[in-house]
Amino acid sequence: MDSQALRPAAVALVVLEEGLGANLPGIDRPPVWSDSPAILLTRRSATLRAHAGQWALPGGTIDPGESAEVAALRELREEVGLELGMAQVLGKLDDFTTRSGFVITPVVMWAGIAQSLVINDAEVASIHRIPVSEFMRPDAPLLDAIEDSVHPVLRMPVGDTWIAAPTAAFLYQFRELCIAGRAIRVGHYEQPMFARK
Repeated sequence: MDSQALRPAAVALVVLEEGLGANLPGIDRPPVWSDSPAILLTRRSATLRAHAGQWALPGGTIDPGESAEVAALRELREEVGLELGMAQVLGKLDDFTTRSGFVITPVVMWAGIAQSLVINDAEVASIHRIPVSEFMRPDAPLLDAIEDSVHPVLRMPVGDTWIAAPTAAFLYQFRELCIAGRAIRVGHYEQPMFARK
């Protein structure tokens, strides 16, 4: 893909308290508010033009004059009503070039308790606090061969379901680099066909 045609985007990989849980089959719900670390994930609205219904980190296109950090903070506020500032930004993971024409920069942030999240119905169907421990499962990542590439499709299991790249690539690199202390690259992993549109 011509690098001139790629559109810059940013996503917020937010670490926050698990709270009352992920609200997903296959992940136990804590009996009371949990301060264990979790990652904020959303399911995209079914009415969106692109990537409807897919798992996502809050994010979107970087507007002219914005940095990746500013764009990720803005999208986080717009999609889930979470107001954070530059002081909560911890760093960035590797860019990921998608088959749909974006170069996505994941921005890691700390949100603490983040008790009041508000869904933007136009963009988000649901919000989930996935425990970090779920991404440390021994069956993760799932790597699937695909006909049109020498590289496998990367998926991360979550409860009774799974998340595909590019979101899975960010989660996997976060797990390896930030939790396990292993430096890895993820930009070569493929996306399933449904995520390429």
